Amino acid sequence: MALSASNQKTHTADLYTRQAASLSLLPQDNDDPETHSTKAVKANFITPRDPVIETANGGRLPAVPVAEAEKLNRFKDEAENSGSRGGEHAIRRDTTKLAAAQETDDGASVDDQMSGQSTKAGAPLRNAIPSSKTHPLFPQLPLYGPPTLLRNLQSLGFQVSSAFLSLAFLGTIVLGSLFTTIPHLFQHMFLRLTFRNPDRRRPFYEEEKRRKNVRKNSARAWKRKKRWHQSTATTNGVQQEAICCPEDDYEPTEGGKDPLICDVGYYARRVGLDVEEFNVQTEDGFIIALWHVYNPKDYNAASPSHRNQDQPIVFPKDYLGDSSPTLCQQHRPGERKYPVLLVHGLLQSAGAYCTNDDDSLAFYLAKSGYDVWLGNNRCGFEPRHQMLSYNDPRMWNWNIRQMGVMDLPALVSRVLSETGFSKLGLVCHSQGTTETFVALAKEQRPDLGNKLSVFCALAPAVYAGPLIGKMYFKFMRIISPGMFRLMFGIHAFIPFMMLMHRWLPGSIYGALGYRVFSFLFNWSDARWERDLRDRMFQFAPVYVSAESMRWWLGRECFASQKCILATREEGRREEEEDEEDEAALEEYFDNGKVHPSEEPAEGSAAQQWKGRKAWYDDQVPPFALWVAGNDELVDGRRLLRRFKRGREPCVRVVHQKIIEEYEHLDVIWAMDMVEKVGREVKEVLWKTAPLEAREVCRIPVGCESVQPAFTNEG
Repeated sequence: MALSASNQKTHTADLYTRQAASLSLLPQDNDDPETHSTKAVKANFITPRDPVIETANGGRLPAVPVAEAEKLNRFKDEAENSGSRGGEHAIRRDTTKLAAAQETDDGASVDDQMSGQSTKAGAPLRNAIPSSKTHPLFPQLPLYGPPTLLRNLQSLGFQVSSAFLSLAFLGTIVLGSLFTTIPHLFQHMFLRLTFRNPDRRRPFYEEEKRRKNVRKNSARAWKRKKRWHQSTATTNGVQQEAICCPEDDYEPTEGGKDPLICDVGYYARRVGLDVEEFNVQTEDGFIIALWHVYNPKDYNAASPSHRNQDQPIVFPKDYLGDSSPTLCQQHRPGERKYPVLLVHGLLQSAGAYCTNDDDSLAFYLAKSGYDVWLGNNRCGFEPRHQMLSYNDPRMWNWNIRQMGVMDLPALVSRVLSETGFSKLGLVCHSQGTTETFVALAKEQRPDLGNKLSVFCALAPAVYAGPLIGKMYFKFMRIISPGMFRLMFGIHAFIPFMMLMHRWLPGSIYGALGYRVFSFLFNWSDARWERDLRDRMFQFAPVYVSAESMRWWLGRECFASQKCILATREEGRREEEEDEEDEAALEEYFDNGKVHPSEEPAEGSAAQQWKGRKAWYDDQVPPFALWVAGNDELVDGRRLLRRFKRGREPCVRVVHQKIIEEYEHLDVIWAMDMVEKVGREVKEVLWKTAPLEAREVCRIPVGCESVQPAFTNEG
């Protein structure tokens, strides 16, 4: 029997209330009975696969399955427009179709085809249902509802089990790293006993000695200057002013012996720069740190209130808003600096770009004339969210997709808002390249490409290298998802590492960090400045979610598929097609019919066939890639082959380079990084900068003869 209008309205309202309660911050009994401020109101779809729950007080809650978000919007619309589409029967029919959509092979929702989907502003929430098509590499995240006694007990159980099991895993890794150093230790002792210096075999031995002496002399000079300044400060104000305002454009304001601290600003001040921190809110409510590197002589730091987190709105139509960007106010046309955003790798922070004094990539670009911003991913050194707390599993329910489609756009948007430019240059290393490659994909957030003048990828992490087959990585791949969560929890991944970071002296922690990471990833410090090695590890590790590490190393995703945007089977088929094509072309060339260097014509049938499964559309920015030739963690050569073979017809590769002797971290830490990577990055950034930006920005040092890559933009 059909329900009466009043009963139908009551029923739909009850469905909506129950669905909202299951997605709210707190249980109904714990919420404010008058305001219901933490109650879920509706789902906002940031991308077709990324719904975010909006609460009554305007807060954001992340990581909600698409099906649950669709149900919330559907029931809300039914409650507000009862009877508009058949009441209870329509709800049952929609719910049945939704369940069927989750079981389709290609992931395409039946609702997309049958429910009159609309993306227009103001459309009913029931019709604002995005496409359910997604890639199998990005499975749906689990749903953690409001805290209840049972959920809290389960969460505590995971925390207890993972505390012991993950600590045992970490202890095994540490012992393994120490054990493998024994042969090197004996070899080192043997060379010393035979009156030979083992360090002489290092490729930059003489340069390391020179730099060490320079630092020692600088430390002594700083100490003398500080003593003299203290003795004259109270008696000679004129001399004090002269000391504080030297002629040098970059006068250090910190010096002496390196205390080995986790403070980017301190190391910036050692080279005459400084850093201010902005708090950026992502669209799903996380508060992430954005560091701005600046010269205190030509820029006044923004006020603390201005640097606080803004609203979770990405790329507003009016960047200027109610006040002009901070940087526009302080520079005349022709003196502005083109903005560059640097994003870090896995288990690191953006401080990794600031550890080599003037040879750090961040400081090198800043002194070359760029406006340098350092972006950090969610949680980092201090996990923060608009509504969630550390112990709430929803705080940690994210992986590489959320970094790409949430964190990266928020960082880019804030930099553009502060600088007043329409685009910026993006430089990423390792995992930073992964989240960018994911975000730019046409099934993810391709419109981000319209905000980037170029994407510079250092050690691009798209395809897995041979290291993924190591025993300890294989162990994490073969265990079930349930066992992975039991061992590593559903919160932060091995948080004991962060306790070690806080407790241990910098020198001990740096040495131990190098041994462990060298053991895990087959890195060596052969090309690094050894005296700075302990400093390099002060900015790692950071908090990451266990769910994120499961994406990297678990059985379903990257470690198994060996690629971030293609399944293993898809990759195998493409490799076979390319090998067949190359064999056919070689035979064709041998007959003298065509020159081997000839490529298929642009837009030809052959090129269209190659690009039929392209990852990117025409919104993708130009790419520049620096591949470490001796990198066992990722396979950059395979990515270059993909571009060369025409698999990505929309991608313009403006620069590519394989540095044969480099390992994964050498692209940011090698002593010759500036010569091998930094100068080229500097030139590529300027070459691809928009023409209107080149007209109002100062020319970076050394780029006076660099011509624009594109004369007709758009």
